[in-house]
Amino acid sequence: MTDLNRPRGRYFEEFEIGDTVETAARTITETDVVLFAGLSGDYNPLHTDAEFAKGTLFGERVAHGLLGLSIASGLASRLGFVEGTAQAFTALEWKFRGPIRIGDTIRVQARVRQKKEMPRLGGGFVVFDVAILNQRGETVQKGTWTVLIKSAP
Repeated sequence: MTDLNRPRGRYFEEFEIGDTVETAARTITETDVVLFAGLSGDYNPLHTDAEFAKGTLFGERVAHGLLGLSIASGLASRLGFVEGTAQAFTALEWKFRGPIRIGDTIRVQARVRQKKEMPRLGGGFVVFDVAILNQRGETVQKGTWTVLIKSAP
């Protein structure tokens, strides 16, 4: 019989080193960039001024790096593997390797790097190696996310 009260996500004990997931892809739009500028207050002309951006090393406007990271978090969340079991996002180490251009389609790959049981916190830390890839398979951002995951009851 299925436990209807069980969260959708995996418990700490259910994660194994090397487990890998990949998200669906999502295209970054001009609307995403404009809305993120408004939400964050970051109106850097690299992101918001087409004429200014023509003179940069990218030659055009690019998405905010933190917009890419935020969308990656949402894409990963949609997979549901930590839904209802994630207790806290506790650490982030991150590299911005290349631009995300308006019109790029990104997806996320995540692999379990390590686990550390923390019984006093009711679970343990799971460290994920995470990469954001564009439509050409180029890694545009990468790093590690550490999440405190609840133990099974």
